[in-house]
Amino acid sequence: MSAGRTNRQIAEELFISPKTASVHVSNILGKLGVAGRGEAAAVAHRLGLFPVEALDPTR
Repeated sequence: MSAGRTNRQIAEELFISPKTASVHVSNILGKLGVAGRGEAAAVAHRLGLFPVEALDPTR
């Protein structure tokens, strides 16, 4: 999610249905207390939950 993937892309990568991916994304947003993916990515970055390199595939 923090890399900008859609629910469908997440589902394909994890071998789950897009609906299941959607439920997981919703749960993550709720646990972070945010309204959307962009805000979730900002919070995750601020908390150091993923490296900056994850956002830039050229690194």
